[in-house]
Amino acid sequence: MKLLLDTHVLLWAAGQTEKLPSGARKLIENRRNDLFFSAANLWEVAIKHDLGRKDFRVDPRLLRRGLLDNGYEELPITSEHVVAVVGLPPIHKDPFDRLLVAQAMVEGITLLTVDPQLAKYPGPIRQV
Repeated sequence: MKLLLDTHVLLWAAGQTEKLPSGARKLIENRRNDLFFSAANLWEVAIKHDLGRKDFRVDPRLLRRGLLDNGYEELPITSEHVVAVVGLPPIHKDPFDRLLVAQAMVEGITLLTVDPQLAKYPGPIRQV
């Protein structure tokens, strides 16, 4: 299964595995699953890191390098992903999360999230 991780799940998987729900941990540790992170994840981390958010203290450059070194695949943002945001219902206001939903839908990748609001979108989204 192809899994795109939302930003919180990604941060927990990269450095705070004790915060991962057990369902997420099982999916992430299953070697048969392909793990993806989005440029949107790193964009969100970079912005919130620079704003001084306590839950985003990781250096986005180090996060990216660590993810790549651990077998994650990077999913770039394309214009197809951006225009797919237009058709999304206004369930969630966070632009980074909306872009992740659009990427999951366009690419047919399951978005793994802990956010119950995000999980309300139709498409390949799995709340853990």
